[in-house]
Amino acid sequence: MRAVHVTQFGGPEVLEVREVPEPVAEPGEVIVAVAAADVMFLDARLRSGWGTDYFAVEPPYVPGGAVAGVVTEVGPDVDPAWIGKRVATATAASGIGGGLPIGGYAERAAAKARTLIEIPDPLTFAQAVALTHDGKTALAIFDRAAPRPGEWVLITAAGGGLGTLLIQFARAAGAHVIAAARGSAKLELAERLGADVVVDYSEPDWVDKARAATGGSEVNIVLDGAGGALGANATDALADGGRFIGYGSAAGNFADLDREALAARRIVALGLFDITGDDTDWHALAERAQSAVAAGEIEVVIGQTFPLDRATDAHTAIDDRTALGRTLLTN
Repeated sequence: MRAVHVTQFGGPEVLEVREVPEPVAEPGEVIVAVAAADVMFLDARLRSGWGTDYFAVEPPYVPGGAVAGVVTEVGPDVDPAWIGKRVATATAASGIGGGLPIGGYAERAAAKARTLIEIPDPLTFAQAVALTHDGKTALAIFDRAAPRPGEWVLITAAGGGLGTLLIQFARAAGAHVIAAARGSAKLELAERLGADVVVDYSEPDWVDKARAATGGSEVNIVLDGAGGALGANATDALADGGRFIGYGSAAGNFADLDREALAARRIVALGLFDITGDDTDWHALAERAQSAVAAGEIEVVIGQTFPLDRATDAHTAIDDRTALGRTLLTN
């Protein structure tokens, strides 16, 4: 079968399609015929050589942490009723807790049976795989932030997969949304999804504009998908007693916050690992996200889709910060 390999650390050009043996389902695993694979910002960073202190990654390897498709094979201890079902799932070794995100950029991929989420009929493979990571993560963030009707929520990296979902969840809760992103395409998308105000954070006065948009009440919640200096600066728009949740590093790193100064203003600052734990029911969150999309309550934004042999183009779009919503590979 065909699979995309990172042949060496470097730019998108190091991605290469190669013929590899078919995967075999080990105990606790299934094999999925991949219809669509998620292309994550993390995939691009790992490909560049970032994160080797945290991820035991060594080229050549097959990237890709989430797939959607049909189960074609089950391991010896897995219920054979899974065969033929449409599923979305993390790949077998996906995620920080499981080691290396590997294996999704292929015609077939192994997955743990315990991570399988059956896809309801109204959802396409593309929608389901786009939700595999972002859907449950967005709901975990939203549930912890708990925006109330009339509160102001500032969302950074608002044009990405998580940001586009969070805009809609916050609006559905009755909150006012300020969407911060870079460039007119992302801002127009955020506005279409229901953002009350959009600001371009490539402009030096973007925080002042975000604060002014509240009419003097200031922002109650910052949901930070950008990180870096952008995320840190976003705290200047917060009202005393506000909430900050940092979950992204699109700017290069997570936001470096002055926690003492925030505590003095009674601002609660949390990271993604602060709001989730061993008792987090990720399966239930994933099903909630799928149900919301299936019911037409939430739109999952798939900005660009490429065939497997154009994985280089997919990574280029992410590196160039031109990608909107989710980026996918299809077979």
